[in-house]
Amino acid sequence: MEAMMNGFQLFQQGGPVMYLLLACSLFAVYIGIERAMFFTQMDAGKAFANRFYTYMKVHKTEAARSLAADSSGGLPLMLTEVFDGQGGTEWKAFVEMQSGIFVSRLRSHLYYLSVIVTLAPLLGLLGTISGMIRAFSVFNVQSGQAIAITGGIGEALIATAFGLCVAVLALIIHSYFTQRLDRIITDMELCFSAMETMDQKAGQ
Repeated sequence: MEAMMNGFQLFQQGGPVMYLLLACSLFAVYIGIERAMFFTQMDAGKAFANRFYTYMKVHKTEAARSLAADSSGGLPLMLTEVFDGQGGTEWKAFVEMQSGIFVSRLRSHLYYLSVIVTLAPLLGLLGTISGMIRAFSVFNVQSGQAIAITGGIGEALIATAFGLCVAVLALIIHSYFTQRLDRIITDMELCFSAMETMDQKAGQ
């Protein structure tokens, strides 16, 4: 309980900007949770892409089709639609359009994390500067005021420290989902290249 009280007092010492930083941190956590749930639902996994590619490479088209139909995620759904004749002879254009929509949905909200990464340290710095201004505004030649000023500066630095912590949190979440998005795009390219190779061989 005492630790919570000390933490709350420390938070208040950072000034009004701490509430903005707290909102940024909560928003970053919300995005992380929401994206984790969405990626879990839409990501078929690396193992799916490897198995699909292997089936197509050895001309086991029906096995690849069954794998896509029995798997969940955005990529298996697109592959199943192609197998079912969506797009017809222009299936490549259909895949390109659907892939763009899918990737756009995966990227949704990640932009806000990059904004928080940039904004949080600036808000912390703003809080520190405003705290230092308040500290120096009480400056006079009386003894004991120097202690008050240095104490005020120390309290003002809390905002900068908290801002950096929020930025680090948002950066970690953003980096994780960006890396995961890149892997999903690679899986898509792998599967569709296998289908394109089969289509070219069928046309010969």
